[in-house]
Amino acid sequence: MSSLQRIYQIDQILGARHSVTRAELQERLGVSWATLKRDIAYMRDRLNAPLIFDRHLGGYRFETAEQRVGPQYELPGLWFTAEEIHALLTMQHLLSNLDTGGLLGPQIQPLLARLTGLLGTADNPVEEIQRRIRIQTVGARDFHLDHFQAVGSALLRRKRLIIRYHARGTDAVTEREISPQRLNHYRHNWYLDAWCHLRDGLRAFSVDAIEHAEILDKRARDVADKRLDEVLGSGYGIFAGDRVSWAVLRFTPERARWVASERWHPKQESRLLDDGSYELRVPYADDRELIMDILKYGSDCEVVEPAALQARVAKELRRALENYRG
Repeated sequence: MSSLQRIYQIDQILGARHSVTRAELQERLGVSWATLKRDIAYMRDRLNAPLIFDRHLGGYRFETAEQRVGPQYELPGLWFTAEEIHALLTMQHLLSNLDTGGLLGPQIQPLLARLTGLLGTADNPVEEIQRRIRIQTVGARDFHLDHFQAVGSALLRRKRLIIRYHARGTDAVTEREISPQRLNHYRHNWYLDAWCHLRDGLRAFSVDAIEHAEILDKRARDVADKRLDEVLGSGYGIFAGDRVSWAVLRFTPERARWVASERWHPKQESRLLDDGSYELRVPYADDRELIMDILKYGSDCEVVEPAALQARVAKELRRALENYRG
């Protein structure tokens, strides 16, 4: 334990008790009397701690506010052990690389600079972490940081937004007034759940498809969490809908060794079959994303039911096969 850590503990111990004996302090800190005496002297002389030995109580205590005189007592700013700083720097690296926009980088840089200065046990710790830890994302889409910040600000301040939104499915651009409800980071991309006043219903918007965002001085409409989950959280993936069906998928024994460890949906149901294959049941309201995930497993995945989903997957496979004929 470093001296600063001991000082922090002494402050906590004395702050929680009317008085503490020398023997108890030594036992709690695991130090000799000489070390404890040096720490107490440092607190008094360098940090202006109103720390006295009360002979009547037989222990150390802080003077009361009425008894205190002289400069104000204040502990140094936040400190960490080298191991804690390494952990924080690692987390900073993970967070700053969460998306290609470097969302948290500008906000974390002041803290990172301080942590780097505090760490004296390694050379160039940030560079070393970046060299040793690789974060690779596939399918992350770039978004405009200013738009993201406007969305986040309106969300937390409970204000409405005017957005210009590019719906890629129809290639249409519309202007909408929305009441933001919550942000989701899903498959390396950000989505905004919001009440759309144009469509008079709940919608999920890709943040990267927002071409313009302006905060309005109007109170956002609040939607209960239960309703958000019913419409936007009950089905499969990011697509909304409150009419839920259940898909039953069967994976080959070879593929089961991977898929059995995967989480496709919070409410999924699964079982291993006698032949080693794996059966997975997942709810869905819109089959588009589910079909994409089914197709990526090729012949290792079979749709058992419902029949409508079987037909949709079979149709997509036939269309794909047409690309290789000729």
